[in-house]
Amino acid sequence: MNASANSKAITAILLGVVIVTMDISLTSTALPSIAAALEVSAASAISIVNIYYVAVVASLLPLAALGEIHGHRRIFLIGLAVFALGSLICGLSGSLPMLKAGRAVLGIGTAAVSATTPALIRSAYPPQRLGRGLGLYAMIVGIAFSIGPTLASSVLTFTGWNWLFLPNVPLALLAFTLATKGLNHGTRSNRSFDTASALLCGVFFAALLSCISAFAHQAWSSVALTLTICSLSGIGLIRRELHKPAPIFAFDLFRIPVFSLSSATAICSFAVQGLAFVALPFLLQTRLGYDQSNAGFVITPWPVTLAIMAVVAPRLELRIPAAILGCIGLVTLAVGLASITTLSSDSSILDIGLRLVVCGIGFGLFQAPNMTVLMSSAPSERSGGASGILATSRLLGQAIGAAIVAFSIAAWPDDGILIAVWIGVMTAMGGSALSLLRIAPFIRRAGTPRN
Repeated sequence: MNASANSKAITAILLGVVIVTMDISLTSTALPSIAAALEVSAASAISIVNIYYVAVVASLLPLAALGEIHGHRRIFLIGLAVFALGSLICGLSGSLPMLKAGRAVLGIGTAAVSATTPALIRSAYPPQRLGRGLGLYAMIVGIAFSIGPTLASSVLTFTGWNWLFLPNVPLALLAFTLATKGLNHGTRSNRSFDTASALLCGVFFAALLSCISAFAHQAWSSVALTLTICSLSGIGLIRRELHKPAPIFAFDLFRIPVFSLSSATAICSFAVQGLAFVALPFLLQTRLGYDQSNAGFVITPWPVTLAIMAVVAPRLELRIPAAILGCIGLVTLAVGLASITTLSSDSSILDIGLRLVVCGIGFGLFQAPNMTVLMSSAPSERSGGASGILATSRLLGQAIGAAIVAFSIAAWPDDGILIAVWIGVMTAMGGSALSLLRIAPFIRRAGTPRN
């Protein structure tokens, strides 16, 4: 691929990243307004986020496998088209059920884009520059998150929440057009697609996320049912796929200790991020007295700082091991979150902003280096599987974080938001320990990252 074509390819990939990432940030920030407009409870509004994550996580790994078999480009393009359709349904919704249906469709499109993006980036960069490519990816994610809250507040100031979704339609179609011109077809695997395994994998993750959501809403009969389905489908998936050379659920990659620990650390860290971005709008509006039009602006320092750190962290990784950077970053994130619990109605915007900057620095020190380790520890021919696991870890973590907030609000109506934040603090500390474990001698002897 020549320099011009490579530049077009990267532009197409990152534009797709922007629209799917911004959608998550827009929706999370607007949850209180959506709940008020649809006349539903805060916990019910969070189900909009939960059903989205169920759809995404259930379809991610099958779509990643399809990317390896039929080409990451094709699945990426299909994802953009489905994302546009889901956005249209959401934008035209007038009720919670229709909005949830639109979010499910939109989630499948997001899964296709997310499952292929890291693999497409890996194919566009030589091994020695992979960290730079993934750092750029992380920076774009950070910028999209930073735009999301501000844009949501601006849109909601002048018009209704439906317009948070409708502009996604032309943007997704623009990304589709650019991708058809910029992306090459790449290499493909000659293996066949195992439909039964894909269904088992989808059922497993859908049941897992549904179980988490049911637990969050204290629907104990649903917890029992979904946990049973999750267990049975998981056992069936293991029996069918465990010894395959390239399974849909990448058991082969989880035999690499560094890969497994990087995935587990990602789940912890993104659970904290997902928790924070759902909890902060409620905290700012219900406890600190900000209205919807200002809450999104107040949150902005975190993602802006994250975007800056996405440039800084890959350079630090040249001198400091990613495991240590990740540990320092997640401890810093825990400190930032803990400081948020000390805010009161008398706190200034500067007080809030400084705490969010600390959170952004912490998460930024972790994100890009962890992605580099996770992707580079997998063989190149399994980039699709690694890409799917990376996206699954991120979105599974964010779904867990959203569920923690919903459970905390339902269980402790008065102090649930603060309790959720403290759970986030403990989760960040657990992730820091997992990150540091990657430099343990027995882990390094068992398997080191490969380009």
